[in-house]
Amino acid sequence: MRMQAPGFARPVQHRPISLGMEARIAGSCPGRVVAPWSPSPRRHPYWGPWRETLTGAAADPAVRFAGASGGALSALLIHALSSGLVDRVLHVEADPAQPTGNRIRWSRSRAEVLAGAGSRYAPSSPLAAIDEALGEGGQFAFVGKPCDVSALRRLGRYDPRVAAHVPIILSFFCGGLPSESGAHDVIRAMALDPDAVTDFRYRGEGWPGLTVARTADGAQAEMSYADSWGGHLSKAVQFRCKICPDAVGGAADIACADAWYGDANGYPLFEEQDGRSLIMTRTPAGEALLRAAQAAGAIDTAHLAIAEVERMQPAQAQRKRMIAARTTGVRAALQPVPRMRDLDVARAARNGRLYDTGHNLLGTMRRVWQRRWRSRMARPVSVGR
Repeated sequence: MRMQAPGFARPVQHRPISLGMEARIAGSCPGRVVAPWSPSPRRHPYWGPWRETLTGAAADPAVRFAGASGGALSALLIHALSSGLVDRVLHVEADPAQPTGNRIRWSRSRAEVLAGAGSRYAPSSPLAAIDEALGEGGQFAFVGKPCDVSALRRLGRYDPRVAAHVPIILSFFCGGLPSESGAHDVIRAMALDPDAVTDFRYRGEGWPGLTVARTADGAQAEMSYADSWGGHLSKAVQFRCKICPDAVGGAADIACADAWYGDANGYPLFEEQDGRSLIMTRTPAGEALLRAAQAAGAIDTAHLAIAEVERMQPAQAQRKRMIAARTTGVRAALQPVPRMRDLDVARAARNGRLYDTGHNLLGTMRRVWQRRWRSRMARPVSVGR
């Protein structure tokens, strides 16, 4: 993967690819096909397959404070390590050489898991290490964006090592992937130079946690989550994320999210307070891990009615209702979309308002045509002699 303007990681071929490998890539890449949801006793058109839906937080206050919400993912990973379910965890952390960016991290202890805790709203490619990891053997947990999880599940159709060596796959609700330039916009809004920043935290150390930038000369600036995400990062999200049919980690064993408290109008509040995670178990493996963590006292939980999830994550519900309209708009503009079978896209669309559906369909068509036009105008023109 290589960074390309305006700051997204893109695949670059660096050696010949066999026909078999090309087929494997085409069958796994979430830009081509999204993993279908697995069978489950319960299934929701927005939230995917689920066995239990809960709110909760890490029982350890330090883990709860370090995590992006209630530290549930970190608590589950720490328990998976301490119980011997896995011997290491594959996830990402801030890249010291590029503080707004990410790098792959292998964690084998509580301290190492916490060093990589907190949301990272920047391009990441945790699967870049998957072939090497599978070759090393052992048992490891994987944590990634919903699209990373989709790719890993699809890879498992071709490579039996995935099932043999990855007993647990965790994910989270994703609002979309901002470009590197989005983080730079945040830093400039803090009145700092992006090139001078030596440490950058998107979230964590509280809930939702402040965005914090530090420079080598000791300068520090902060910004609220509402301003950093709402005012800058969300505006830098790549287009592919806007047509994502599974931004809730439906292919994972467990998916977590912010269990936001709402105001009188039902809109999430982003005031700083003790963290609370939304936890959805999706498979027997995920359910077993959660129950073991509960029994060990690693995580505190409370049952949640599935109908309450939309109050905590209204943007995710609205996005899912609009995916059919947006993908129709892309096709109408004569562009391809990923295969999205068995993800309840049509079922979710039936709950959308007619005005919103039309607005999203036409707006997507316009955006795609504008992008094609700008791309065409940017191409160099050869003039014959």
